[in-house]
Amino acid sequence: MRTLVIGDIHGALKALKQVLEKANVSQNDTLIFLGDYLDGWSESPGLVDFMIMLKIQKNCVFLRGNHDELVLHWLQNNHDNPMWYNHGGESTVKAYSSVDQKTKENHIEFLLSLKNYHLDEQNRLFVHAGFTNLKGVTAEHFPRMLYWDRTLWEMALSLDPSIKKDSPFYPKRLGIYKEIYIGHTPVTQIDKTIPVNKGNVWNVDTGAAFKGPLTIMDIDTKEYWQSDPVYLLYPNEKGRN
Repeated sequence: MRTLVIGDIHGALKALKQVLEKANVSQNDTLIFLGDYLDGWSESPGLVDFMIMLKIQKNCVFLRGNHDELVLHWLQNNHDNPMWYNHGGESTVKAYSSVDQKTKENHIEFLLSLKNYHLDEQNRLFVHAGFTNLKGVTAEHFPRMLYWDRTLWEMALSLDPSIKKDSPFYPKRLGIYKEIYIGHTPVTQIDKTIPVNKGNVWNVDTGAAFKGPLTIMDIDTKEYWQSDPVYLLYPNEKGRN
């Protein structure tokens, strides 16, 4: 009965199938997906189909990422966003060009069902990006920050490891929860390709959108499994590079 957390996938269905197999995922496991399922590699529509199937077969929690919101707006309104298009959206637009309307409607329904955060019985928080309110995610005045914020991770990175959780200098945001699991900001930015722990924050985005692997991690044991570097699984594509 493991709880497994999965980092940002960005359309890499091959990588997701690979890590689920490596982790030997069973019906007894709970899977918590941290968001950003779309934009990057070419299999975004197939990935959503696969996750809809997983939702039926296994105990899954699907969180909302910023790219998932951007794709939802495009699917609903054909919203033209040049910045999104140049940061992974182009591959999504191309991939959906051969998808029928009924499937698109199913995908819209799935994207609308995504959660902004998940808090478990042990006070462990799962959120795509972060939060800004000193009282935690339930008091967040700007819900979109839950899947856009980068300041929580920046704060965790800059935290002096000698400052203990009971110190008045320990950041109030971090002290609310036992552990915090995030994606959104790839650890490849600090030259890592494995999950990174700073304070009580675990960043599981190991750069699958770029040159890194996709990661799935057991939150109790901290054991993790990784796909091949995703760009090797899609040798004729550029991802979000």
